[in-house]
Amino acid sequence: MATRSSGFSRTQTSRGNSCKNIFNKIRQGQIKGVGLTRGSQFPVALLEERDKRAQWQGIPVLLRRLHESSHPNSDLSKIHSMELSSLLSMEAMSFVTEERKTPQESISPNTYTFDLFGGVDLFVEILMRPTLTVQGDLPILSDDLIKDCLSVLYNCCICTEGVTKSLAAREDFITFLFTLMSNKKVFLQTATLIEDILSVRKEIIQLEEIPNLASLVQSFNQQQLANFCRILSVTISEPDVGVDDKHTLLARSTQQKTSTCPSRAESNQVTLVNIPGFIERLCKLATRKVTEAADASARLELEDWHSWLDNALVLDALMQLAIEEAEQSSTAVLFGLTKLPQSMKIVHEIMYKVEVLYVLCVLLMGRQRNQVHRMLAEFKLIPGLNNLFDKLIWRRQPSGHVLHRQNQNCDCSPEISFKIHFLRLLQSFSDHHENKYLLLSGQELNELSDIYLNANVFEMEALIKTDRNLVCDGKKGLLTRLISVMKKEPIDSSFRFWQARAVESFLRGTPSYADQVFLLRRGLLEHILYCIIDSGCKSHDVLQSYFDLLGELMKFNIDAFKRFNKYVNTEEKFQMFLTQINSSLVDSNMLVRCIVLSLDRFESQTKDVKVVEVFSECRLLSYMAQVENRLSFLFRLTSIINVQTLTQENVSCLNTSLVILMLARRRGKLPFYLSALREKEYAEKYPGCLLNNFHNLLRFWQHHYLNKDKDSTCLENSSCIPFTYWKETVSVLLGSGRSSRCAIASYIDEAYRDLDRDFLEL
Repeated sequence: MATRSSGFSRTQTSRGNSCKNIFNKIRQGQIKGVGLTRGSQFPVALLEERDKRAQWQGIPVLLRRLHESSHPNSDLSKIHSMELSSLLSMEAMSFVTEERKTPQESISPNTYTFDLFGGVDLFVEILMRPTLTVQGDLPILSDDLIKDCLSVLYNCCICTEGVTKSLAAREDFITFLFTLMSNKKVFLQTATLIEDILSVRKEIIQLEEIPNLASLVQSFNQQQLANFCRILSVTISEPDVGVDDKHTLLARSTQQKTSTCPSRAESNQVTLVNIPGFIERLCKLATRKVTEAADASARLELEDWHSWLDNALVLDALMQLAIEEAEQSSTAVLFGLTKLPQSMKIVHEIMYKVEVLYVLCVLLMGRQRNQVHRMLAEFKLIPGLNNLFDKLIWRRQPSGHVLHRQNQNCDCSPEISFKIHFLRLLQSFSDHHENKYLLLSGQELNELSDIYLNANVFEMEALIKTDRNLVCDGKKGLLTRLISVMKKEPIDSSFRFWQARAVESFLRGTPSYADQVFLLRRGLLEHILYCIIDSGCKSHDVLQSYFDLLGELMKFNIDAFKRFNKYVNTEEKFQMFLTQINSSLVDSNMLVRCIVLSLDRFESQTKDVKVVEVFSECRLLSYMAQVENRLSFLFRLTSIINVQTLTQENVSCLNTSLVILMLARRRGKLPFYLSALREKEYAEKYPGCLLNNFHNLLRFWQHHYLNKDKDSTCLENSSCIPFTYWKETVSVLLGSGRSSRCAIASYIDEAYRDLDRDFLEL
């Protein structure tokens, strides 16, 4: 018995090993490039004999037969791939519907076997056969065969990450797929596969290398163009490096030195903008009205869908089922529908707009910004969005939804993504650009003109030049509608961050008294103060956005400070306000800068009765007027940053420190402030540490800003201090003369001086 048992065990082991040996031989051949590299090289008899024990579902034999019938001179119309397509699609469907596992966590034996026995390479070869044939008649691939091949490859990408990466490495295949999109009958399948492949590429493709790209894009209908935007979003966005160090200004500066040419993403943006009619068609897509359900009860709970309908192309497939149910009745039954509900059509339109708004937003922030701005104004994007605004559903989002910042991936529902991209577009559109007044209606422009007239102040040139044929229709423009929505938003809503950013961008640049008063009249200041002081808001991101907005709203505006004092009418409220500011100076330093700048201006307006009255009553101005409080802010601002940690987010702390010192220099008090910093160092038991750090920060400031036209203009406009004075002050502070009372070096004892080290060594 023992012998038989032992013999049976050896037989089973040998059979199992024989199957593994086939796998191993193929893998070794693929790795070394010699020997057996695909399963079709094995005899059919051997494959059939091993198939049942290995549970290969007949895939190796099917591939062998398919390979034999697909040689260069074969009739491709006789190729049958449906059986393979069905096997793999069922496995892919199971993978997608079972909690969306990652490829590493999912076992997909059919897909693995298909790939191992050369199926992926074979199907790519079949698809590209017409482009590889040099002589004779070109082989003709039926639309059904192309669909099957694309479907099989996509299913393999879903279940096996390695397949996606291998396809992504084939430039010729990607280029071929783009040209294949000209075939309307296989557009959806092709676009889906391209999107999946491009998402794993480390290097962005160059759109200018796609043959006849302009004519291809112009041939798309609006539905196809919207889906094409999903692909474009990958090609025009800079890849997220995913490491915080790479986002520091020092790292970016080093990178810019080594790479003076535009990135691929920037080149692709230029390519798209120059395609005739492209921007105009995107504007039409973005402003196309969303069809509403007949009654509120028919509205779709979008969060219930996004767990599996996270792809506009999937939804397109369902839409086609409804349109072509007579031709595809069996598939419609499979999905349990013969007609899509009205609510799904709303989702469909929203998902389109998410992609379109994203592309427009990226182009607005690119090197072609002014050209894109002119086009968006000409094609009336803003009035169109204004007409859509009331159709958007602003409601409380699920508790599990978190705020996504500018460069973060987002797995939100379509509706949430739509709103975020909408708000980001408004922010990009009005940020430091004269076209911002297009966000208003004609009636609101008249109100601005009246504010200037009553205040006896000259109108801003941008307001005078605004083309009233391009502004919002009706009584309310987009800006007013946005403020109304923001005031009704639940306090813990993640939209508050983006809403505040969009409104703040309207105020950025040279302070405009009329713009501020326009928003003050709509109760914005009181609402912001409520959110900061009384609402219990805990989100640092939302609070930062409100601090920034409050700073722009109050800067140099005595009416705003009067309103502030009326709302913050108790010592308890004022202390709560200070607590919020002091809780994170990185978040609140722009507001601190606004208060310091405003205080400096108001102190020089001693003949203005209203200014004197407000100044004498305002807790905030009285607090900042105390030099020890300004010194406290200066000390903390210069302590929380260094050259290695400077980013676009916290470099404002350095500039706020500079503003405090520039204003001190104007009044001849710069030596007093530097002496106070030295005394603070010694009191804290680390002499030289703060001033050495500040010296290095100012050296980097010169390196960063003296080559940045846009950044320097922003500093000048927002502070109303000429940039020449910024540069002079920094030069004075960095002076090498040890006897200079305005040079930082004069306040550091020789034993602690460390001023000349290279940035990279710090």
